[in-house]
Amino acid sequence: MRTLRSLVGMCILLTSFSLPAFAQGAPQTVTLMKIDPSTLATGYRTSKVVGSTIVNEANETVGKIDDLIVTPTEKVPFAVLSVGGFLGIGTKYVVVTFSSLQVKDKKMVLPGATKDSLAALPEFKYNTSD
Repeated sequence: MRTLRSLVGMCILLTSFSLPAFAQGAPQTVTLMKIDPSTLATGYRTSKVVGSTIVNEANETVGKIDDLIVTPTEKVPFAVLSVGGFLGIGTKYVVVTFSSLQVKDKKMVLPGATKDSLAALPEFKYNTSD
């Protein structure tokens, strides 16, 4: 009887050591999709977009793209625009959806934008812990 108890005790002990390895939850799966490289050729590299001057339909400069942000919950990227200021002093950052920008004649155009309308948007502040 003592041997049976010892054997059961060892089985329980060994099982308790192996449980954490199996307690990680359901395995995750990754869904890959096939991308046609020719569709990417019509896109814009972020390295070329960031720093671009933004103009309106009248070809007036209204801002500059400071950054692009992708969030985990949204399906569209956002463009952080720097507006106002002079030589970086007094610059305000605002955010628009990247899809609101248009590329015309190799220029980034934000239809309907003026310096005043962009300055009236809520200010975006970068998270300083990044």
